[in-house]
Amino acid sequence: MTRILRTLFGVYSMTVLFIVLLGIFCPLLIVAPTLPMRRAIGRFGVRAWLALSFIPFRVRGLENLPPGPCIAVCNHASYLDGIIVTAALPGRFTFLVQHGAADWPYVGLIIKRMNVSFVNRGSVRAAALATRELIERIQAGEPFTIFPEGTFRQPPTLLPFHSGAFMVAARAGVPVVPVVLRGTRTLYGDGQKVFRWNPVSVEIFAPVTAPGEDRNAVQDLRDAARAIILQHCGEADGTEAPVPPKIAKAYP
Repeated sequence: MTRILRTLFGVYSMTVLFIVLLGIFCPLLIVAPTLPMRRAIGRFGVRAWLALSFIPFRVRGLENLPPGPCIAVCNHASYLDGIIVTAALPGRFTFLVQHGAADWPYVGLIIKRMNVSFVNRGSVRAAALATRELIERIQAGEPFTIFPEGTFRQPPTLLPFHSGAFMVAARAGVPVVPVVLRGTRTLYGDGQKVFRWNPVSVEIFAPVTAPGEDRNAVQDLRDAARAIILQHCGEADGTEAPVPPKIAKAYP
């Protein structure tokens, strides 16, 4: 009986996703004339899908977001992480996405209309140009959201963080905001064909900032942010990360 109910929920929730989010809100998002309007539609659409699927959704710590530019870094556990964090953070945040996603049918158009920033890690020259543009946009006041693991996999662990986001934050002189996502791996993790009911939460922690711009400062910032996320995400450490040094908070 449990398996039957679980399957029925999965089919129902996926049906709601395709009808409500992809069938109603995404077309509205595509034709909306302004970026703030498109992002508001996207955020509301995800929240509507979660509510209609009876999936509890909780966001804590919004008061920890700096009023100015910053980089929010979040753990990555499922295919739904991007839309869940979109629903949690204010619409002023821009996501950094792998360049291949731009070519996905329909979804590629949607994320382009959300004005995400694409990065090609496979090309040194393209990555360098994207990094320079990213620093300029952040210094101009635009906050970003990045998943520094770059991917997720089984077994459930927090993977090592790439240093790129932290190098950008150090050079741009902005804080990094650790964001912890819980519940999405059970909801729709690797290898699942349908959704499994599970509460989802997003918690935002106090910002940290690098003590400088050199390599050691970047690594210290990366390790400090990862330590906070590891402590609260509820998953095992996927690497033997060193104990992070003390990092000054950007804001009290």
